[in-house]
Amino acid sequence: MGDRIAGYASGIFELAKAEDELERVEDELFAVAQALDGSADLRSALTDPQLPLERKQAIVDDLLEGRASSLTVGLIQLVLGQGRSSELPAIARALLEKAAESRDRAVAEVRSAVALDDETVERLAAALGRATGKKVEVKVIVDETVIGGIVARVGDIVIDGSIAKRVESLRQAVQS
Repeated sequence: MGDRIAGYASGIFELAKAEDELERVEDELFAVAQALDGSADLRSALTDPQLPLERKQAIVDDLLEGRASSLTVGLIQLVLGQGRSSELPAIARALLEKAAESRDRAVAEVRSAVALDDETVERLAAALGRATGKKVEVKVIVDETVIGGIVARVGDIVIDGSIAKRVESLRQAVQS
């Protein structure tokens, strides 16, 4: 992780913690990062050097109005103002990892084609915890490219339980 990204994540962490809004800011920044990762149009608009900063800030205000805390919106505006909008997803992930580490936990990014209910997320956290030997906080990413099952990443460990992976494994077994 770049020093600049870690620096932004640390600053956001300290500010959100001081304002007693760390969990909320984590969740909201994670949602914004997912929106950026999932929308080429949004990513293009916020990273376009030709688009004035005021227009980018208006886009963020329109998207987050009533959906995010003023602290989160202000932090995103700060990142935009510094010309770092393309780094926002990486900053959000670094923040998640720093916050989880402060709670003596690891972050698991779980990709699924559909949203998962709370009970499923709790079972996944327990199973991933057993598999990795760490206490795990699960962040679910709805990813329509995952065909059945899930793909989980905890740090450098990737567990691919998707149907696509199983089909590929079968294909290789048949070809051998």
